[in-house]
Amino acid sequence: MTDRMDQPGRPSPVPEPSVPEPSGVDLARVALRAAKEQARARGAAAQQKKQARRGGLRSGARADGRDPLPLGAAINRLITERGWETPAAVGGVMGRWPQMVGPEVAQHCEPQRYDEDARVLTVRCDSTAWATQLRLLAPQLVARLNADLGQGTVKMIKVLGPGGPPRRYGPLRSPGSTGPGDTYG
Repeated sequence: MTDRMDQPGRPSPVPEPSVPEPSGVDLARVALRAAKEQARARGAAAQQKKQARRGGLRSGARADGRDPLPLGAAINRLITERGWETPAAVGGVMGRWPQMVGPEVAQHCEPQRYDEDARVLTVRCDSTAWATQLRLLAPQLVARLNADLGQGTVKMIKVLGPGGPPRRYGPLRSPGSTGPGDTYG
């Protein structure tokens, strides 16, 4: 079957546009780029051989990875290398807790920990009334934290009430007893 223009019902062939071959200046650019890459590779290999003969890396006039860093830059580099950006940001929020929630709420509620896997911030309050108040404010607080830290950093705030007094073990307790509630189920 050959395509011919005189056959009825068959489309006439459309010539495909051809890609022009590089010539002149374009060929020179391609050759120069290839030569530079080869020279760079040879230079890097020669540099490695030279360093191996001298017994390893030596200090020079140019900056390299062994140069001293300012403390802030070193800490930022460590945080980035270890993937601690989110916990560090949440830790910063714990330091700025009074500015985030206000001085009155901060006086009665304190952030305890942040679970990075579940993205849950745990907050302990000094009374059940403040725990209830913080539970009501939790959605607004999550939105404010996510606006400050990045969307999805905190999914939920777990509010804990005040801890009870420590259990006392006295002479009239039976072994294994959990207190007065164990009698009544």
